[in-house]
Amino acid sequence: MKAVMNYLKISCACILMAILPVACDTDEFLENANKANLTDKTQWESETNADVFLNDVYSELPNKLNQTETLDYFSDDYNISHYYTASNWRQGVTQIPSSSTDNPWGGTQGPTYGYTWQNFFVKIRKCNTFIQKLTENKANFSEAYYSKRIDEARFLRAFFYSEFFVHIGGLPIITVPLDRNTMSPEELLQPRKTFQETFDFIVNELDQVVKGEHLAVKYNSSDKDAGRATLGAALAVKGWIELFGASPLFNTATPYLPDPGKFVHFGNFDASRWAKAAATNKQFIDKYGNGQRYNLFGDLKKIFRVSNEYNSEVIWDRQVVANVGGMGSSYEQRGGPTYVLGEYRSWGNYNPTQELVDQFAMANGKPITDPTSGYNPQKPYANREKRFYDAIVFDGAVYKQDWMPRADTIYTRIDATYPNPDRTNQIDLAGKTDVGDSGYYQKKRLNPDAAPGADASGQNYIFFRYAEILLNFAEAQNEAAGPDASVYDAINKLRARSELPALPAGLSKDAMRTAIARERRVELCFEDKRFLDNKRLGAAATVMNKPRHNMVIRNSVPANNSGVWVYTIEEEKKYKVKFELKQYMSPIPQNVLDQNAGIKQNPGY
Repeated sequence: MKAVMNYLKISCACILMAILPVACDTDEFLENANKANLTDKTQWESETNADVFLNDVYSELPNKLNQTETLDYFSDDYNISHYYTASNWRQGVTQIPSSSTDNPWGGTQGPTYGYTWQNFFVKIRKCNTFIQKLTENKANFSEAYYSKRIDEARFLRAFFYSEFFVHIGGLPIITVPLDRNTMSPEELLQPRKTFQETFDFIVNELDQVVKGEHLAVKYNSSDKDAGRATLGAALAVKGWIELFGASPLFNTATPYLPDPGKFVHFGNFDASRWAKAAATNKQFIDKYGNGQRYNLFGDLKKIFRVSNEYNSEVIWDRQVVANVGGMGSSYEQRGGPTYVLGEYRSWGNYNPTQELVDQFAMANGKPITDPTSGYNPQKPYANREKRFYDAIVFDGAVYKQDWMPRADTIYTRIDATYPNPDRTNQIDLAGKTDVGDSGYYQKKRLNPDAAPGADASGQNYIFFRYAEILLNFAEAQNEAAGPDASVYDAINKLRARSELPALPAGLSKDAMRTAIARERRVELCFEDKRFLDNKRLGAAATVMNKPRHNMVIRNSVPANNSGVWVYTIEEEKKYKVKFELKQYMSPIPQNVLDQNAGIKQNPGY
């Protein structure tokens, strides 16, 4: 149910310069077709009117399925085209922007994914305004409504902070609307807080929401409040941020570059951070999971169907409405096979790398590197695990989505006999067309009901699902206590759904860490997780400094294809990859630094 997507547009244009929000004229503060010309007074006279404002805060959740670049573009799971901001980033080009920007076309500011310095503080101002106004007019609302909506706003504020925190590090902590008409420069020019202070603010806010128990644990699709914040969402985000903070890049006394202000690291190593992350995710499993309100959905490939929204696995999502300008999803238009049934259908952007494909196990559960696995490099797609066929379109794959009148077979091989190769899906090593350049296309997350098109899909964007809770717990618990029975149990639940045997007993801590990392990369592929995992684990400096690889398939007798098809893994050569340590965090715009001396730049810029 798309209840919360009846978003209302604020008519007052509040211009936010850096972190200096100005006071808005509150006369006729909101306009809405159903509640026209609400004033600041009438806005807060009833619960219905107040919800108009809060619904607009929900509209600040980025519609990530409509973003030109996903976070996976900045990872080793995709090959991407040369004209994106991600292409510059992958060549080590990240520079301080003059002002806030989310330009995806050849920009140099690094990943934003729905957040800039300016629009982040617009989101925070809206949260703070709602909390302040609801509190000032508390007498107009029932106690139950007041407590619930305050916690929704606090959750949204903490969530917005968590999303920007993972890209920037320490941030100014602002909990009231800033007003230059009544506040001093010292009150307006809030300094940047440390990594620890920002981390603590996010975790404490979410913890108080969970302990308050004013929100529902979970909503179903038929519930009128589906799409609003829940206790499950609050605990999931808390567990994720604790895992993020416990990870090696931040949980250290030795930052990746000098960081005297401690904006991008804690300043010490504390093993208990792993234990806290494990405890929070275990709390979710014990209190809300294991089939109570959340559980693994039976069929992974069907999780993302519109008809299965708010299924047992979905914890927190952003609602999307098809065929409404700016509110629908264009995700399918940007990726998947470029040509379907002979027609141009997508930009062909989502090109999985060979590195990702190699992480999918064989059907017997063994990695392809195991000499006893049965893997044949000249028949690389035979007898692979179920998730491989659900996620990857490979050479010779039968491709059928429900919007298609019939099935198609996708060939990425180089067929020298074809008269017009640019009109097929065969690999485009030169990068001159929209056809994929890795030998693979993505299938997972594409809406099977929606033909590619602008705003054509109504598939919600899932921020967190229960599988990630299991993975978060397993990783944190293994680091805190080693591979005990609870770690095996969490990972084996995921393997069982994918019809894989349980992990072998007796794994060492290091071996279990490797197994968890593989499960995480496969289970969560194409869900915008890999970039953040490479960051927090300090892996980007290694994996993003290596060329990615493609699967190139040629016939041994190319003149007439009378020979055998030979599978060769070749280095991706369109540009030279490079990762600089400063790229672990994004730069702060120059105009922000110019306007507020309390804001210091991230290391290396």
